[in-house]
Amino acid sequence: MLVSYKWLKKLVDLENITPDELADKMSRSGIEVEDVVIPEEGLKKIVVGDVKECVPHPDSDHLSITQVDVGEEELYQIVCGAPNIQAGKKVIVALPNSRITGNVKIKKGKMRGEVSLGMICSLEELGYSNSVVPKEYADGIYFLPEEAIPGELVFSYLEMDDAIIELSITPNRADALSLRGVAHEVAAIYDRKTNFPTKELVEATDDSINDYVSVSVADEKEVPTYRMRVIKDVTIQESPMWLQTLLMNEGIRPINNVVDVTNYVLLLFGQPQHAFDYDKLGSKEIKVRRATNEEKLVTLDEVERELSTENLVITNGSTPIALAGVMGGFDSEITETTTTVALETALFDPTLTRRTARNFGLASESSKRFERGINTATVEEASNFAAQMIAELSGGIVVKGEAISSDYQKEDVIVSITLNKINRSLGTDLSLEEVSTIFNSLGFEHTKENETFVVSIPPRRWDISIEADLVEEVARIYGYDNLPSTLPKGSSVAGKLSKNQRIIRQIRRSLEGKGLNEAISYMLMTPELATKFVLDKQDVVALDLPMSEERSTARQSLVPGLLKNVAYNQARKQSRVAFYEVGNIFESFEGQSLPTETNHLAMAVSGVWNAKTWDSPAKNVDFYTLKGIVENLFNILGLEDVLFVPSKAYAEMHPGRTAQVKVGETVIGFIGQVHPQFAKEMEIQETYVCEFDLEAICDLTKEEPTYKEVGKYPSIKRDIALLSDAAISSQEIVDVIQDKGGKHLVDIHLFDVFQGEKLGHNKKSLAYSLTFRNDEATLVDEDVTSVVEKISAALAEELNIEVR
Repeated sequence: MLVSYKWLKKLVDLENITPDELADKMSRSGIEVEDVVIPEEGLKKIVVGDVKECVPHPDSDHLSITQVDVGEEELYQIVCGAPNIQAGKKVIVALPNSRITGNVKIKKGKMRGEVSLGMICSLEELGYSNSVVPKEYADGIYFLPEEAIPGELVFSYLEMDDAIIELSITPNRADALSLRGVAHEVAAIYDRKTNFPTKELVEATDDSINDYVSVSVADEKEVPTYRMRVIKDVTIQESPMWLQTLLMNEGIRPINNVVDVTNYVLLLFGQPQHAFDYDKLGSKEIKVRRATNEEKLVTLDEVERELSTENLVITNGSTPIALAGVMGGFDSEITETTTTVALETALFDPTLTRRTARNFGLASESSKRFERGINTATVEEASNFAAQMIAELSGGIVVKGEAISSDYQKEDVIVSITLNKINRSLGTDLSLEEVSTIFNSLGFEHTKENETFVVSIPPRRWDISIEADLVEEVARIYGYDNLPSTLPKGSSVAGKLSKNQRIIRQIRRSLEGKGLNEAISYMLMTPELATKFVLDKQDVVALDLPMSEERSTARQSLVPGLLKNVAYNQARKQSRVAFYEVGNIFESFEGQSLPTETNHLAMAVSGVWNAKTWDSPAKNVDFYTLKGIVENLFNILGLEDVLFVPSKAYAEMHPGRTAQVKVGETVIGFIGQVHPQFAKEMEIQETYVCEFDLEAICDLTKEEPTYKEVGKYPSIKRDIALLSDAAISSQEIVDVIQDKGGKHLVDIHLFDVFQGEKLGHNKKSLAYSLTFRNDEATLVDEDVTSVVEKISAALAEELNIEVR
């Protein structure tokens, strides 16, 4: 949930409270704040520009040469490639020596021979995600309002000087999925008053809702209330800029002045709504019911969905026109030709909404709120507010009356609790007056009978129903850091680490010594990610009642979680990312009642490995960076006969830069580059990963290392240069050398590889250094020479390799 500090400030008094102070206080009071972002930070010298002239570039079919007023005496000539650039528009201009998103510096330059003094920017170049940019500006630049003054900084026009507070909302606090809910929370923390906007509903007097539509529901348990208002004579157009910028800062794409109002009310009240084009409904009757098997509906994303009896649908009396609480129908969407709007406001069964959203993979801001709960006390207010706001922004008129299936009213929940219960649970010594003040700040009406509180819980806090909930509320507002603390009591017992524990600690020390940081990822993820990077996919382990779609399925690999961490860090401009994780994966095998948990080790590295210095250039991560880390780890653990075998079996891995890792004949994992297409989907740069069965590694690791006396006799080295087919792997060559090298061959080292036109098509040159040593006597050249000749002959015969 993204919260605009400026918007929140209008709903509750935040005088003398900075965004960072507010974030800290909220985190310590029960609602975790992930981040506080000020969009304008990092941007510099980006101003309003007035395009005075725009002509095609003489040497380009897609560039334009513009003359732009940026508030200085002379116009700036700027070459622009946006297809929608035109004279007479106010635009966003990055002046020479300015900074745009990504800390990119804009310089004076030339484009196709024409001087360009800066750049005309799109919203994406200011840091806005493509998912929130209005579609009409997605492939071009954004136009500012006519009243924008050339030369002024653009940040205030786009509300980029606002602070955006990102909240992590747990399922039990769904009341905070609205600005009003957050305002109530802040008011309780600081003991201040809320001030919510209202609108006086103005209805037409010449017609009635009965002339337009009637509504009914098949089951009031599944749809406690369904309301519909009609707004006629509307004009569909862009929303005013204040509404567009507010929605973009809240992470929602502006569409038009009707749809944007429903999203505004969604954020303000936490009440999802849907707007239909009334003239496309095909009926004056709206009925909410279960779908029938094989019934079909084309949703707003233009995908035809086959429905079932598990789905709750809105119909025009016969045909489905929307998935209740999830997504509207394509045939009745609001378009530029819409003149009459039918506005839906309702309450839908959380279980049915979640089931439908999950079955179709259509989790949305709307379904998320219906699944977790809606403030039933503001349904009518939200309906009236949205209808009047649509009328104001579209020039329409609200038809008199509202079609209602049933006027649902939920009574306050009454919970009793004693002062002794509160103090005993928290270890405090609070007085009646102190607890009463806390309940008042929360907006909970209450009475006192001796030392017992009888508390009336308003519908906006549907998460409170028992004594323990009230204890938690008192603790939150009183302050967790104010609660008394005591040291735990108990006795200690002697113990020691198991073999696996010692090995895992050794692995951690080794990897951290190599510069990797330990990551701890969620073991629950989406069903799609749960089976990525898995060779033998098993049945997934899914929760019956997950908190969210993103945390519904147990992982079968550690890599997806690590890649999410990589994406998070790279999005925050970290140039070097190196993680490892030790954790369990979960697989469900046929015939087992419980899933099998297996301990795995995974790593992910990306970006710059060695930074640029005065005597050496920067070095980026590649396959051999990670392979070296793995080989060093296996050497420390004493694993022998480790092989890296090329593999194309992993769909999410680069087919030419991936290998299975074997110890002898046992496959223990894989290593390689994440497939570029999958990396693009995860929004990460070139990244290399590996994953191993940690239990298999522990089984293969010796309990104690084997020590061997250092040889007393000198070794002999011989270099051998080979010309082979490019398709022959180094491992095949090493296998032949080891086979023919005899017992005195102690090391094989590849020190040079070359490919080029001079060698011929599909040829490569390799050079190996061979080390021979006899620990019982001194080797003579003749012995080594004869062995090298055997090796050369075997390479020529078995692999058709030329020894040069």
